[in-house]
Amino acid sequence: MGEINEIRVVRPDQFDLGTARHRALSAAPEVGVTSAMWGGIFEVKSGSRTEILHHGDQETITFLLFGACEIRWGPKGEFSALAKQGDFIHVPAHLAHMEINQSKVHPFRRLVLRSTPTPIVVNLPENVWP
Repeated sequence: MGEINEIRVVRPDQFDLGTARHRALSAAPEVGVTSAMWGGIFEVKSGSRTEILHHGDQETITFLLFGACEIRWGPKGEFSALAKQGDFIHVPAHLAHMEINQSKVHPFRRLVLRSTPTPIVVNLPENVWP
């Protein structure tokens, strides 16, 4: 990686909304930010959930900006926790998980930081969990 000698501010109208469903890319090469990490805003609409997935060798740290998020994980999805506005979530590398928005009214929105410059998303088959 070359020397970085400037601070780059990426405004919401510059986010790359095409990176994946529910994601607004804000700190990545696609928007002119060269870094060893990835950053963005992730939103899950009311009454919906993510796929069952993992992030390969990538670790993820998130901060819940708005709403509440149920997160399930484990070989059979048998573990769960509820995160609410102001909470941090750490997702270790290779851990299968799913995020669920139980609200019928509000989305949940979180700041996402990943340990590599390009997000790794490995969607698993729906039948991987009972």
